[in-house]
Amino acid sequence: MNPLDRLDRTRVHHQFCVLCGDQNPLSLGLQFRAGENTEISTSFKGKSALQGYHGILHGGVIGALLDSAMTHCLFNQGIEAVTAEMKVRYLHEIPCDAELKLIARLVTQRKGLYRVQAEIRMAGKPMARSEGKFVIRRTTPV
Repeated sequence: MNPLDRLDRTRVHHQFCVLCGDQNPLSLGLQFRAGENTEISTSFKGKSALQGYHGILHGGVIGALLDSAMTHCLFNQGIEAVTAEMKVRYLHEIPCDAELKLIARLVTQRKGLYRVQAEIRMAGKPMARSEGKFVIRRTTPV
């Protein structure tokens, strides 16, 4: 199966996402592309509407960007999963208007549990990192 077909099929339930949804008018419009092995990446340009402290990208936005990258890493493998646990390491303040690169890769998978890592870079410098555990998404309401 073509990786793009797999990604499109998996994202069908994600079209209203505030970070990447193509059907959400408030979406940040993230568009991920496949790299080597399980890696995916995208570029992102911040804006002042996403600040916490003056001129600094809000920590919650940083966490959401990392989570989105990890989720899309799994989408790229044809896996629709949700975040069960996520740890974020904030390395440096990120200016609101920064040009950023998001990268994520699948680390391990075992019995429906996936461990994924992500990083945000600015001009090649790591600014924040995360590791998450993901579980298969239930397709029926609880």
